[in-house]
Amino acid sequence: MQLEINVVDAFTDTVFKGNSAAVVITDNWLSDDLMQSIAFENNLSETAFMVLDDDGIYHIRWFSPFTEIAFCGHATLASAFVLFNKNPHLNCIKFSAKAVGILTIVQTDDGKIQMDLPNTKPEKVDNIPDSLLAGLSIAPVEVYKNAQAYFVIYNAESDVLTVARDNEQLKQLAPLDVVVTCQAMSADYKNYDFISRYFWPANGGDEDPVTGSAHTGLAPLWAERLGKNHLVAYQASKRGGILDCVVAGDRVMISGNAVQYMTGFITIEES
Repeated sequence: MQLEINVVDAFTDTVFKGNSAAVVITDNWLSDDLMQSIAFENNLSETAFMVLDDDGIYHIRWFSPFTEIAFCGHATLASAFVLFNKNPHLNCIKFSAKAVGILTIVQTDDGKIQMDLPNTKPEKVDNIPDSLLAGLSIAPVEVYKNAQAYFVIYNAESDVLTVARDNEQLKQLAPLDVVVTCQAMSADYKNYDFISRYFWPANGGDEDPVTGSAHTGLAPLWAERLGKNHLVAYQASKRGGILDCVVAGDRVMISGNAVQYMTGFITIEES
């Protein structure tokens, strides 16, 4: 059996930047074990699998090298990029996923891909877990939480950029991951409203390069703090990524660029 695979760098217009995702489209679902094995072999943040139904909706699932993920933003953007390239006549794609329902994806006039996602604004945490405090070298100013992660607020960009982490401590927060973030204030980040980094030792690895799903919580958090609904975010990993975010009630529109890295085939011996 041969399966086409596309690898796309998301939230960037430059190869080797942003966050890489693999995309596999099949007529019917592969077994869970096979999808997990492919994701492990790819060793990317996520591999997305899609199956088209009779109503023209793409059912999508996401796997890190370790486990299936409830929702992944950058792999959704990468999947839409592949579908738009394969079907130039398309101007709208609908994805369906168990955890987030129907997602509508469009291409904007400036060529970006825009995802209409649920607003997952986090709530403030008064009792900060010991594992979170022990897992970060710099103490939080404030901590928030949603169903995906703890959101650690810092006052300085240098704290976000230099904080060290103890992955064994952070793993104890499972199934939640950790976001560190602050307002962008220096000349180096003058084009952005806030910056962040994302640590996920419990679910995917060390540090995720760019995390679209986290921005469904980050964008409404910073929209409230900054008094504006349209924000530009930078995820300050080694690869880096740019996300345009618009908070609209219970939805968050997240847009970004993507660029093709590779197209190939997976060869699997059928038993």
